[in-house]
Amino acid sequence: MPERAASTRLYWAIGAVLLAAGLIVLPHLLSFSQQEILVLLTINVLLVCSYRLLTLTGEWSLAHAVMMGVGAYGSALAAKTLGLPVPLAMLVGAGVAGIVAFLLSFPLLRMKGFYFLIGSFAAGEIIRLVWKWSELTWLFGGPKGIKLIPPFPDIPILSIEFYDPANYYYLCLVVVTLSLVILYRIEHSRIGLTFHAIHWQDKLAQSVGVNTFRYRMLAFVVSAFFAGLAGALYAHYVGTVNPSRFGVEEMVYILIWAIVGGTATFYGPILGVVALTVLNEVVLRALNVDQMRPMLYGAILIISILFLPNGLESLVPKIKAWIAGRKQKRAVGKEQPAE
Repeated sequence: MPERAASTRLYWAIGAVLLAAGLIVLPHLLSFSQQEILVLLTINVLLVCSYRLLTLTGEWSLAHAVMMGVGAYGSALAAKTLGLPVPLAMLVGAGVAGIVAFLLSFPLLRMKGFYFLIGSFAAGEIIRLVWKWSELTWLFGGPKGIKLIPPFPDIPILSIEFYDPANYYYLCLVVVTLSLVILYRIEHSRIGLTFHAIHWQDKLAQSVGVNTFRYRMLAFVVSAFFAGLAGALYAHYVGTVNPSRFGVEEMVYILIWAIVGGTATFYGPILGVVALTVLNEVVLRALNVDQMRPMLYGAILIISILFLPNGLESLVPKIKAWIAGRKQKRAVGKEQPAE
């Protein structure tokens, strides 16, 4: 058994090294436009994983894309209007998203299930209307949004210029990796176990002294913080933000990524966003049917619910079992003496 555990750890270590090497080399194998898609994919990985943290408590929000927008607007205003350094402005934007989620949690988290879903949608639309409000155009830019957002500062000493998508991808990769480590540690801590308990047996958890409101609030705020960080990364890469970018369509994509990938495991949503991004950017663009993406995404969602209700993540143990079965058959074949 100790040898088996050591062998498993070795395989995981080798897999992690190969994955890291692949992620480092990947942008050099792609064209300029594909590198830009890779940057947005990396940002979306953080977005959908932060959303999964909220689903651990059993709640599904329709305001997560707006929380991303709050982080993007907050970071853009902090850098452009207040003149803060961009790295600090990003943290400010993420913090603003967390604060907004904290304030929204008081009315929203008094609702559950379907009512929370609709309430979060209404709250998100109110925030988007504030961004569009003509009286606040001087601050948020109205429907056109904020333009000429300061980019992430270059590092002349190392000759690193972040207008290059490959360099910005590495920046996003570092930020997203650190964020995913934090999210993973939260989920596998006592706090994360409490989130699961609230999801499956909230009355029982409450009966043993768990303050379910505070834990649901914590999940909502932390998920909004990291969604805001994803929005800040987006804003300083694209250079502009507007209300339509964080509307219902974007929220639908987040839901589909999570559902198609699955939310029972940490890697499920990552599988969903990667698979559907590759499908969209490689297959649909090659077939010149990119305008049909909403219809095809809807079809994929229906097919996934019918034939793969637990998401793409449910295929992983089946693949592992198939590989283990093949190895066992080979081992048995070697042990049998030849006649």
